[in-house]
Order: sequence, then C-alpha cells, then structure tokens
Amino acid sequence: MDQLNQGLDLLLHAFSTYALPLVIGLLSLLALFSWKSQYTVAAPQQLPIQVIQGSAEITEPAQAIAQLQDRPSSQFHDTRLAESPVWFSFVIPNNAAATPLMVEFPSRHAMDVTCWDAGTLSPLGSGNRHSTTGSISKVKAGFALELDPVLANRSLVCRSSAIGPARLSALTWQASDLKISALEFHRKSGLLDGGILILAGFILVTAVINRNGLYVLFAAWLVVNLRMASLSAGWDTQWLGNTVPTEWLVQARSVTLTLYYILTLTLFTSLFREDLSLVGYKYIVRVAQWTCIPLLLLSIALPYALFLPLIWYISGVGIAMLIFLLARILRKTNSRVAIWYGTAISITLVASLYEVLAAALGIKGLIGSVNSVTAALSSSLLTALAIAEHMRQEHEQHLQVQAELAHTFEAMPIGLFTLDLHGRFLSANPALLDMLGPNVLKNEGNGWQQYFADGAWTMLHQMVFNKTQNEMEINGRVLPGSVDCKRFLVKAALARDRIEGSLQDVTEKAKATADLYFLANHDSLTKVLNRRGIEKALNNAITKLPENKALAVAYLDLDRFKLINDLFGHGAGNEVLQQMCGRVSEMLSHDFQFGRVGGDEFVIVFPATPITMATVMCRGLIDSIGNQPFRVGNNAFSVRCSIGLIEVSPGMQFNDVMSTVDRACREAKTSNTGGLVVYERHAAAFALHEAELKLIALLATPSATDWLYLEMQPIMSLMAPHESLNFEVLLRMRDPQGNQVNTEHLIKAGEASGRMGMIDRWVLTSTLAWLNSHFEQLKHTRFVCMNLSGASLNDEEFLGEIYAMLEQNRHLVRYLCLEITESVALHDLDNTRRFVNKVRGYGAKVALDDFGAGYTSFSYLKEFKADLLKIDGSFIVDMNQHPANIAIVEAIVSLANNLGMKVIAEWAEDHATVQTLTEIGVDYVQGFAIARSQHPDKLLTARSSASFIQDEALADYVALIGKANQSQPKLDLFSDLTRNVH
Repeated sequence: MDQLNQGLDLLLHAFSTYALPLVIGLLSLLALFSWKSQYTVAAPQQLPIQVIQGSAEITEPAQAIAQLQDRPSSQFHDTRLAESPVWFSFVIPNNAAATPLMVEFPSRHAMDVTCWDAGTLSPLGSGNRHSTTGSISKVKAGFALELDPVLANRSLVCRSSAIGPARLSALTWQASDLKISALEFHRKSGLLDGGILILAGFILVTAVINRNGLYVLFAAWLVVNLRMASLSAGWDTQWLGNTVPTEWLVQARSVTLTLYYILTLTLFTSLFREDLSLVGYKYIVRVAQWTCIPLLLLSIALPYALFLPLIWYISGVGIAMLIFLLARILRKTNSRVAIWYGTAISITLVASLYEVLAAALGIKGLIGSVNSVTAALSSSLLTALAIAEHMRQEHEQHLQVQAELAHTFEAMPIGLFTLDLHGRFLSANPALLDMLGPNVLKNEGNGWQQYFADGAWTMLHQMVFNKTQNEMEINGRVLPGSVDCKRFLVKAALARDRIEGSLQDVTEKAKATADLYFLANHDSLTKVLNRRGIEKALNNAITKLPENKALAVAYLDLDRFKLINDLFGHGAGNEVLQQMCGRVSEMLSHDFQFGRVGGDEFVIVFPATPITMATVMCRGLIDSIGNQPFRVGNNAFSVRCSIGLIEVSPGMQFNDVMSTVDRACREAKTSNTGGLVVYERHAAAFALHEAELKLIALLATPSATDWLYLEMQPIMSLMAPHESLNFEVLLRMRDPQGNQVNTEHLIKAGEASGRMGMIDRWVLTSTLAWLNSHFEQLKHTRFVCMNLSGASLNDEEFLGEIYAMLEQNRHLVRYLCLEITESVALHDLDNTRRFVNKVRGYGAKVALDDFGAGYTSFSYLKEFKADLLKIDGSFIVDMNQHPANIAIVEAIVSLANNLGMKVIAEWAEDHATVQTLTEIGVDYVQGFAIARSQHPDKLLTARSSASFIQDEALADYVALIGKANQSQPKLDLFSDLTRNVH
C-alpha cells in the first residue's frame, strides 16, 4: 500500500509540474494563432488628405481652403516635431449617407483638432486633451469626428496642432467598428498594464523577501518599460484607468524617456558588474553614467520638441554601447544572462529605431505585426529570463558555498560548535570532538559546563548577550591524573536563539605568552628584572611615593668583570652573574626590586626605605659579593663591586634617576669610599644634574646660539715674545639669567644633545666674521687656534660646511690652526687623516691638543702630518715639583722637533714654569702666567701676547728672552708667510 501511495504522489506531481503546464502553453499558442478574435472589425478606409503646414498668415478656414485646392493629396502627413498648426482637407465618401460613419484622427501626439464644412464653413466640432465639443470626441489615442449623413461626398477642412513626432491621417470607420476597435485598444492597454504590473509586483515581493536590491531595480525598470510601451502605443494618457492631467502629459513623456535610459543602464551595470571588470571598457559605462543626471535635468527644463532629438541620439549611442559590451561579455564568458539580456536589448533597439525612423523619415510599416505592445512584453519577458538566469546562477553559487562551508566545517582544524541557550551542544565538528571527547553530542555528555572550569558558562553567556567582547580565554577542567589544565580560546556570537562559535586549544600558546611576558620584564640569563622591568618598578614606586616617605635606588657595577669573560670565556662569566644575582636576591626583601640593566650593571629599587637603611644594605651587598668568591668548576673568582646610592624625590623621572645614580656609581669607582657613594635628597649632584638637563633643553632651542660668546687667550712665543700676537679662541656661555655656564658642562651637554655640530659651526662662523672685521688691526697675529669636537669631525655634513667656509675665506685660512684632541685623532685614523690633508691643502694648520693624556701611542704620528703639539696641561702644572713631568715634556719637545712640529705648553701658571719651558725649548706657552682669556676687543689694543703679562718679574724675564734671541733669530711657526693686508 505504501508503494501505491508513493506512486500516486509521483504521478500527481509529474502531471501538475510538467504535463499540465505544457498543455496550457500549447492551448495558449493555438488560441493565439488559430482561434477567431472577439474583436473582428472591417479595416478602416484611409482618406487622401491635402495638407498645409500652418503659418501665422492663415487664421481662418476660408484662407486655408483657398490654399488647399492646389495641394496634392497624400495618405498622411508627418509633422517632424513641428508644433505649428496644420490645416488639412479631405472628402467624405458617398456611403456616409447610408451607413453611420466616423472619421478617426489617430495621432497620439495631436493635442487638438477642429473641423469645418468646407462648403458652408460651419463648424462641426473641436476637441483637445481637456475636453471636446460638437461631433468631435476622444477615441483611443487621438480624436474622432462623427459624420452627419448630409456630409456625404462633401469636403471638410480641419486644423490640428501636435507636440512630438505626430503623423496626421484620416480614417473612415463604420461607427460600430470604431467602438469595437476602441474596446480592443483599451483591453490591450489593460492587458499590458496588468501583466507587467503583476510581474513587477512579484519581483518586488521577491526583492523584499531576499533583501536583494537588484530585484527592486528590475521591478522599477518593468514599470518604466510599461510606460514606454504606453507612450509608443498611444495610451500613456492614462495610468491605472485614470486620465493623466494634460499639463503633466508632455513633461511626463520626457521624464519617462530619461528614466528608461537611466534604469536600463543601471540594470545593465548591476547584472554584469563582475563581467565588465573582465572585458574592460569600463570607462564607456562611466561616461554614460555621467550623462544621467544632466539628462534628467534637461528633460524637465527643455521643451519636448528640443529634448526628443537629444534623447533619441543619446539612447541610440547607449544601446549601441550596450550591444558592444554584451558581445564582449558573450565572447569572454559565454554568459546565458548576457544572451537573454542581449536579446531583450535588441528588441528594444528595433522598436526604438522604428519609432525614430517613423518620426524622422516618415517611414511606416517596417515591422508589421510586431507592435509596441509586443516589443514591451517581449523585452520584459526576456529581461525576466535574464534575471531568472542570474538568480539561478546565484542559487548555484550559494549551493556551492554551502557545500564548501560543510566541507570546511568538517575539515576545520579548530573546533566549531552550536549551543542552545541552556548550554547543550547541538552540533560539533570533528576537531571539537577530538578536543573534548566523543560524548559531546550524546545526552550524557552534551553540557558545556562538563568540560570547562566553574564559571565558564556564565562568562560565555555574558559575552554573547552583553556583547562586551567577541572572544575570551577559559580553562578546561583538570583531568584525572593531571596537574595542569588546558587553556582554550572561545569566540562566539548569538545567532537565531543559538550560540555559535569556535573553540581553539591555546594551551601551548598561553604558556609561550606567559614566558614571553616574563622575558619582556626579566633578564633571560639571570631571571632578575631587565631594564624595562626596572623602569616599570621604579616608575610605580615613584608614583606611589608620598611626600614624607623615602625611596632609594642603588646602581651596582661589577669591577673589572670583563677580565673573566676575556680570560675564561662568557660561559664562566654567565655563571658568575647567575650566582651573584642569586646571592643578592637572597639578601633582599621581596618588596625590593632587583634588575640587570647592562652586561655587569644592576639596579636595586628600595621602596619606602630610608637612605640610612639602604646604605647599610648596600654595604652588606659589597661585603657579600667581595668577601666570598664565586666557584665555577675548579675556578674560584673574587669579584668586587661599586655601588652608587641615591635618595629619590617625588616627581623625579626615570631617566633622571638613572643618570644620577649612574654618576654616583662612577664616582664610587674612582673615589676612596669603600666602593659606595651616597647622594642624599638634597645633594649637590642633583642640582648639577638638573642644571645639565636645563642646559641640554636650552641647546635644543632655535635661539641656543644667542647665549654663546667668544673669549680669546693669548699664546706667547718663547722665541720672540714681543713680535707676535697669537691666541686661542675659547667658547663661553651665559644662561638666560646671565649666569656664567661652565664650559666643560656646556661641552658635555652639547655632546649629550647632539648639538656640538651647531656649536662648532657657530664658533667657526663667528671667529671668521670677527677676523674679517678686524683683519687690519691684527698685523702681528701669526696664528689663531680653534678647537673642533670629535662629534663634528665625524659629521660629513659639518665637514663639508667647514671646507666651504675655508674656500670662501682664503685670505684668512693661512692664519687658522684647527685643534683636534689626541683621543679623537686615535678614534678613527682614516677619517682624521682625510680631514688633516684636506685642511692643510687649503693652507690652514692642524694642532694635536692634549697630547700625552690618556693612552698615548706614538705610532699614529706616522699616519698624518700635524703642525703643532699642545702638551696636556697636567704635565705643565707644578712641573718643577715633579721631575718626571719635566722629563716627559723634554721627550715630547724632542719628538716634535724631530718630526718638524712646534710645541705649545698649556696651563703655565707662574714665572718658574715659564722659565723651565723656555730652557727645555718649548716654542709657545699659554696659561694664566701670560694672560687669562680676554674679551676680543682687548686683543685689538695689544701689540703682542707678552703685552698682557701682569707679573713684573716675568715681564722682565720675557724681555731678556727677546733681547737674547734678537742676535739669533728663530723662525716662528708662521714667520715664513708673507703678510698681505686687505
């Protein structure tokens, strides 16, 4: 019995789905082409007419009749968009006396018509789109004149005016047949209105249900296409059975044409958006789109007679463009959507061309039985097929996407699930079953809370309902026999009263993240805090520091730790660091923060700890580290440390604290304080550091050079003291309050802020400007010394500026002597050699400043040629009390003489020192014994450097030197130069 029921179901389904629709279709075709029409009428007789295109001179029927007599007869007359009145006449047939006849004037563009009896000039009637009088009435798309039998075989004259491409003609009907024809006309209009409007309504409902804008667009296109068909067929004077107001009619026609153009173009681009990207020529569509808004405005502003040719032309070009692009799409994609839509466009094109040719050229009957109604229905049907094909393709794509999603759901490596609102699993993919077990979808194991830590369901519920976040991490339940629990990442959202989401095992990632977070704030070797961790700890301690509470910070540096790495390798050094950190950590409370900020440098933060207590603890650390060796294998390493300890004030910045405590540590290394230096809250070091910071900030301003000025210290020749006025240019600065700034602090601030190039540039520029201004007053000057910093010598841009200034001041270059310190020269020999050669090439001199200080290596003197050696002042001060210094100076003088260089001794502060330097054979002397640094104007009043000596005994001694050397002159450093005063 079940099989019979199934067979009956299949039979009824096949009959209803396939057989019955096929029978209905065949019967409809048979009725359309074989059955007799309900509206059978005799064909009307077309009357020959004589026509005069109206002019201003013809105002009365008698005038028209006089001119019409000589006019040839024709079947119709095309106005060709002319809007002036047309006079025409015709003869009523003889059968009008026997049979009631009516004359139809069928033009849909005719706006009015009036007729007279040509013989008697009596009016027969008149009508326009508002009303009719007499025997004239509105019929179908035009007007009709009911004939009185007495008019048989008589001539009538009529006047008509039209808007648009009107075709005037006169058709005689039997009165009954015209009524039947009018009934058929209105039935066809109703059929077209109803069919297309129902189709548009169906499409609109489909659009609303599917939320698809394309279907809304198609429904609008169908309605406008209906109005186009009504315009072509002549029933656009009504809409839904109601008469369109006459004042709207003409304007509505222009707007309808424009809207049809816009909607057709928009529908085309929506249907073939992706295909247009493949075939190119998108600029064509873009140009057409830019014409839409202007056309719409012109349809409202221009008269119908002017707008109609414009829209004909643009529509023709537009349709040709669409056909071209459709052909390209068909060639590239073989799209069935393009086939159906192309056919619909072709039918529209044929119908439109027919209308244009009929109106413009007077051609009639080109397409026979294919009228505007057929064209509108066909194009609508074919466009509907194109839309249906588009819907089918989208449906297939959706099915394909669903299949891919199903496959992805099964193959996804992360767990996917669906829960009901009570936390029961409704679906789960294989990956989730692997994570949670096979019982997830079974009744005994489908609860969310069974697999996760307490509170996990509440957290998930709040997340999806409150929408505060879209993902979270939760812990799984600890499995039997295990200590650790798994960590999961959950992403979920509420969808159709269900919770859909994903589950990912992130246990390893969570562990790695925890390790990374630890390493972000801790040193990987020693496991104590790193610089970032110490910064956070210190900033937190400073933020929480009350006004009356103490905070101390210590900077610990291992002394000569590098030797362990160099002699025993980094492995041994690392082991020592680990043991040292362990030892320090054991001595510190958990409230204290200990971190590594460098290779062998550490910082300790003592929150809420008085400086006295922190001092005691630091002493303990020094003893613990230094008194007990660190054992690595068979080796025992004794390591000592130095600690700088400071008391931190509220509001201090991290960088200020670090630089100050580092200063204290460096002081601890060099002082005899047992390895510990303590700066209390109001120590001078804080004020000094604050002053340095202010100086750095001042140097960073655009007006920094406004506070700089120059002084000049004389350099006296020991060969001819009264013959030359040589000097060194010295940099000085006053702060905005007028206080003198220590030059050493200024240089340090300039180097720290990267502004030494700016400072050196100002010094060189100001010196050259001063020398140029007072060149003629410095007749006894042989050389002028100037210092250049190491930072400037490594700045290629600055060196280029130096060379440019030397080039521009060639007459001064021979008097310049640029000083570079020995340490700078040794830092980069190749760069120093290039600089020295370049400067000496211009004619300037080069001096090595502070010679003998630091770790001197004489081998570099072979690398480049200097003109002067300036012996470091530490060998000159009190040299008579230190015989070793005298021996060193004698050796330097001998070395310089052998290398062809002159020698200047700095820091000569008394008569005895000058006398000793003279006896050793030093060429020049500079220091307070000769003169302190002077204002530049004072040098303009002196004849020689010896003029500044204040000590009478020294002045007498210098005078004796001058007299003694007069008989045996010795060449000065620049004495071989010819003085040219400009």
